[in-house]
Amino acid sequence: MKIAVVGATGMVGEVMLRVLEERQFPYTELLLVASERSVGKTITYKGEDHTVISLEAAVAAVPDIAIFSAGGDTSLAWAPKFAAVGTTVIDNSSAWRMHPDHKLVVPEINADVLTAQDKIIANPNCSTIQLVMVLAPLHRAYGLKRVVVSTYQSVSGTGLKAVQQMENEMNGVEGPMAYAYPIHRNALPQCDVFLDNGYTKEEMKLMTEPKKIMGDDSFQLTATAVRIPTAGGHSESVNISFNRDFDLAEVREILANTPGVILQDEPQSGVYPMPLTAHDKDEVFVGRIRRDETLQNTLNCWIVADNLRKGAATNAIQIAEYITAQGLV
Repeated sequence: MKIAVVGATGMVGEVMLRVLEERQFPYTELLLVASERSVGKTITYKGEDHTVISLEAAVAAVPDIAIFSAGGDTSLAWAPKFAAVGTTVIDNSSAWRMHPDHKLVVPEINADVLTAQDKIIANPNCSTIQLVMVLAPLHRAYGLKRVVVSTYQSVSGTGLKAVQQMENEMNGVEGPMAYAYPIHRNALPQCDVFLDNGYTKEEMKLMTEPKKIMGDDSFQLTATAVRIPTAGGHSESVNISFNRDFDLAEVREILANTPGVILQDEPQSGVYPMPLTAHDKDEVFVGRIRRDETLQNTLNCWIVADNLRKGAATNAIQIAEYITAQGLV
């Protein structure tokens, strides 16, 4: 099994390599791929030196799987070239997510839609992944009617420049800014660019991707995405209306028994999800579950996950594990 990590020198790429090692993914050859400015650099991984290679060289090497985390433009330009030589691409950008010919996959929910013919597989948006990990089992039990989600997103979701901006501001250091405003001691009600309808691209991803992943567009979803000065993970306040009534104890039982979800719901004892405790974890954490007393068949909850792991690297590698185990590559 020959595997390529495209964008190996970036934030998600580095986490990807760490997760590959932790999960002991069974590869025989590892190709580390990056942009031209990084080609020729040496990365020491698992005690071995690897030379970063170009995209052209990676395509010529014909890997079995290429995991992309190099931005949408790179994915649009290069994923089809890898697919053309028989490589299965798992893409972490937004480039292919809503394309009708490509699957959008969270393995715990819809890995069974994948076939050997799927040569470009889309990894969902980080905020979407943690949201659907909670929505999907509850949808099966009660039927979703409407979802209102407000996100509180880590600066790491923007990238290294944003993390450095926050750290500079915390230390009183002048430096390049990833955002139009300071992020330290602030909250920015803008994740990505604004569209003509007044929503941001990030909000539209949250409003469209869950329907594709769950294979159901019968429910409504609206979102507000906010960038906050934390680096450990994304948090979401979620209001969920169902078609049928529910029992809170049963809701907690369903979520506690959902693979990849950890229930942290003892608020009286100070037990609830936080970015600080979700950091470097692969699971999605859910708590603060309570009935919405203003609306029938509706509950509120709080969802947190590490956006660089389950929100990106871990989910992509879980897809790779699934297609390998199922003999789809």
